[in-house]
Amino acid sequence: MSAFVQQVVNGVAIGGIYGLIAVGYTMVYGIVGMINFAHGEVYMVGAFIALVGFVALAMAGVTSVPLAIVVVLLAAVIVTAVYGWAVERIAYRPLRGSFKLAPLISAIGVSIFLQNGVALLQGARVKSMPPLVHGGLDIGSAAFPITVSYLQLVVVGVTVLLVVGLTWMLASTPLGRAQRACEQDMTMAALVGIDVDRTIAVTFVMGAGLAAVAGTMVLLYYGTIDFMIGFVAGVKAFSAAVLGGIGSLPGAILGGLLIGLIEAFWSGYVGVEYKDVAVFAILILVLIVRPAGLLGRPEMEKV
Repeated sequence: MSAFVQQVVNGVAIGGIYGLIAVGYTMVYGIVGMINFAHGEVYMVGAFIALVGFVALAMAGVTSVPLAIVVVLLAAVIVTAVYGWAVERIAYRPLRGSFKLAPLISAIGVSIFLQNGVALLQGARVKSMPPLVHGGLDIGSAAFPITVSYLQLVVVGVTVLLVVGLTWMLASTPLGRAQRACEQDMTMAALVGIDVDRTIAVTFVMGAGLAAVAGTMVLLYYGTIDFMIGFVAGVKAFSAAVLGGIGSLPGAILGGLLIGLIEAFWSGYVGVEYKDVAVFAILILVLIVRPAGLLGRPEMEKV
């Protein structure tokens, strides 16, 4: 029983990270109706910016771990948000009125560009960092040991705060209303005075910021990154968005948590070799039963 609960804890922590990346996919798809396949590489860039930030703070003599994490998070979000804005401005906006495959091809090109750019700047070898957050809480007993690390609490806490804040923003702010209006009909939104280009650009920026937080959390959680992590995490986060229901914010978080739990239980009870196969096999089975995802709604064709 303790092993089961321990895997739930592990799965929720990593699932929260997948959920943050998946939110970026689902927000862009909800408004533009296209998948940003460069989003995984934006997450990878965020992780490398965090690594550079931690190294720079260590060289500057900063010894406070909470201060270092806050500063690096802010720096990673700001710089990665610029990348998100650039992806929208260069790869999507000029092709928005073109045939639907054009932005997809453009986004894949940006993805390859970012991968190779980071490999040239930082090297192709795996980068590692010593753990910064140590210790945890023993919530079990001697007979049923269960440990929740402080880092897992940080990951879950940051995820919950960001999701709650994002939900409030979408429901209660002018930007959120503009985003929901663009999601329903961009032409009518423009006719009532909404700056559609600005709203879409801000959505890309927000998704990139969430990806930067996820990249920082992954760096802290695993301690190793390389220029290819964006591809693997991006595919899993996209799968999470599809599993939960592409275009649904709660669905993206639910899908991320489910994929995290599937990985944790498969790794704990079967083995780590085929955990990715298990994730995609279950995704296929779910989509056979519910093609729109768990919380998704079938698309209505506008006429």
